[in-house]
Amino acid sequence: MKCNLSRILGEKRLKVSDVARDTNINRGTITRLYNETATRVELEVIETLCLYLNVEIGELFEIESQPEQS
Repeated sequence: MKCNLSRILGEKRLKVSDVARDTNINRGTITRLYNETATRVELEVIETLCLYLNVEIGELFEIESQPEQS
């Protein structure tokens, strides 16, 4: 699964610290999403980010297709 937070923040010219301050989401959580190292995310965090950034869940996250193994 790919998180597009870094691209979205770049397009909107927002910093991780701005998002953390404005949403009250832990900065570490946002940083892990930004760097795509998060392994688990609360649904409330996803909802808050989508509303704050005015994006759909499918814009924030997408499933990357895996190459088939022989």
